[in-house]
Amino acid sequence: MKRLQVFGIAALGLLAATGSAFAQAKKWETVKIATEGAYAPWNFTGPGGKLEGFEIDLIGELCPRMKVKCEIVAQDWDGIIPALNAGKYDAIMAGMQITEKRLESMSFSKPYARTPGAFLVPKDSPLAKVPNDKVFDIGADVAAAQKAADEIKPLLKGKVVGVQGSTTLATMMDRLFQGVEVREYKTTEQHDLDLEAGRVDAIAAATTTLDITLGKPGFENFVIAGPGFTGGFMGRGVAVGLRKTDQDLKAMFDEAIASAMADGTISRLSQKWFKRDLAAK
Repeated sequence: MKRLQVFGIAALGLLAATGSAFAQAKKWETVKIATEGAYAPWNFTGPGGKLEGFEIDLIGELCPRMKVKCEIVAQDWDGIIPALNAGKYDAIMAGMQITEKRLESMSFSKPYARTPGAFLVPKDSPLAKVPNDKVFDIGADVAAAQKAADEIKPLLKGKVVGVQGSTTLATMMDRLFQGVEVREYKTTEQHDLDLEAGRVDAIAAATTTLDITLGKPGFENFVIAGPGFTGGFMGRGVAVGLRKTDQDLKAMFDEAIASAMADGTISRLSQKWFKRDLAAK
C-alpha cells in the first residue's frame, strides 16, 4: 500500500509538472526576426530603406506556413547574437552559418542553404590564374583543404585580404591562411569599396556575395579566384538562429523549411537571387 501511495504521489507530481510546463509553453503568434540588411543578395536595404533579398522573400514564405505574423528588424552583424539572447528579437535570418562555436550560445533550425567561401581579386593578380572550379569540404577532409590553401598562400604574400569580421570567412583566413595579412570590416560593402579603391588586394567572402559584387559598376576588371571552402568550421549550412530555450520555435521553423524545400520554393528563390540553386538538400 505504501508503494502505491508513493507512486501515486510521484505520478501526481509528474502530472502537475507536465501540466505546468504546458501552461507555460509560449503560443507563438508574432515572431520578430533580425537580419543584417547589408549582405546582398541574402539581405540588404533597397531604395527607400526597404529590406530586400533572398532571406526577406524566404521569411515571407516561412511565416505563413508557421501561421504566425513576422516582424523583420535590421541589426548590425557584430551585435546580432548577443541581442538575440537578450530577447531583443526571436530569430536571426542573416546568411548565418551553423558552426560549433555558435552552437555554444544558441540553437539553429535545419539549414536552408549552403555556399562556399572564395576570393575576389583583380584580373592581373597572381591569384586570378588559379581555377575556381573546385570546392574543398573542410569537415570531410581538412588535410586536403589545408593543402589547397597552402598552395595559394605564396600568391598572397605581401598582399592584404579584406574580410567581414566575426564571420566564417574570417575564421577561414585565421585557420587556413595563417601568415596572410587580413583586414577586417564591419560589412561586406565596406571591403568591396576598399578592394575597388586598391586599399586591399583581395577579399574573401561567400561566392554568392562575390557574384553580386562582380555585378556592381567598377568591378569589371575583377574575378572570383582560387578554390572554394565549405564545411567544418566554415559551417554546416545557413540556417535560422534561435535561442536555446525556444525549441518549440525551432520545431516550427524546421517544419516550415522542410515544406518549402520539398515543394521547390527555396530552390526557386535561390535561382531568383543567386542564379544558382543553393537549397540545402
